[in-house]
Amino acid sequence: MKFPKTQTLKEVADIIGSKYIGDPSFPVYGMNEIHVVEPGDIVFVDHPKYYDKALHSAATIILINKEVECPEGKALLISDDPFRDFNKLTKHFRPFRATDNAISLSAIIGEGTYIQPNCFIGNHVKIGKNCIIHSNVSIYDHTVIGDNVIIHAGAILGADAFYYKKRPEGFDQLISGGRVVIEDNVGIGALCTIDRGVTGDTTIGEGSKLDNQVHIGHDTVVGKKCLIAAQTGIAGCVKIMDEVTIWGQVGVASSLTIGEKAVVMAQSGVTKSLEGGKTYFGTPADEAREKLKQYANVKKIPEILSKLK
Repeated sequence: MKFPKTQTLKEVADIIGSKYIGDPSFPVYGMNEIHVVEPGDIVFVDHPKYYDKALHSAATIILINKEVECPEGKALLISDDPFRDFNKLTKHFRPFRATDNAISLSAIIGEGTYIQPNCFIGNHVKIGKNCIIHSNVSIYDHTVIGDNVIIHAGAILGADAFYYKKRPEGFDQLISGGRVVIEDNVGIGALCTIDRGVTGDTTIGEGSKLDNQVHIGHDTVVGKKCLIAAQTGIAGCVKIMDEVTIWGQVGVASSLTIGEKAVVMAQSGVTKSLEGGKTYFGTPADEAREKLKQYANVKKIPEILSKLK
């Protein structure tokens, strides 16, 4: 998430009431999670296990809960609770703003686009040309939709990321300030849910088609010309490369990559990254031919045991 205008290190520190290490005028362009940070971004870290990863990431401002040696060319924001203060920044730069209109006055809707009854189009949404948005679709703030997109009834684009920190008093949500980006010629089935990024984008690539009741988690990127069948659940921060086919009721764990032109057969559970150009099946998903051999061998176990008696 980029800020509307460049901030200084001191200005950001004043917002969250933190100490800082670095030039007060050090430029801050935005904030992001570690897997999508760029120079000028803030990243937060609150566990020693991840200090080195954050300090040596592309981010140039690290929101951290301990004074450490600051890498050259970077700056630190010292906080007793980086998770809390990252949320403060999200609230400050992208606050929730209610709208009294079913279609926000700040939404931009392209020529030839049809919006059916009972839809909600949030603040600063951009919808391209020649789209069809069927009834009861909710499109949250800052969502971007390309041309020739069809979204079927009951779909929800831009709900919060499922991202929590466990505290003694319960679960504390990491506030979502990212977007959903739908590229040209995408089809989204009825009752699909696509969560926005925490600070970055959840993206559905050009020409991809989602069947009914597909869930896409925060910051996941679906490539071009992918097919995803009904009741598939894809967790956050997944990378699905171009022309991947995922059949019904597949589950994909977070932070994995599925390679180009891979096929994942129905009811598989993807627990590790998969190479492209192969067909996979089972839980945990393996190459389909090998997995089917394993299942065939399992069926033989009673027969083998009976011979041993």
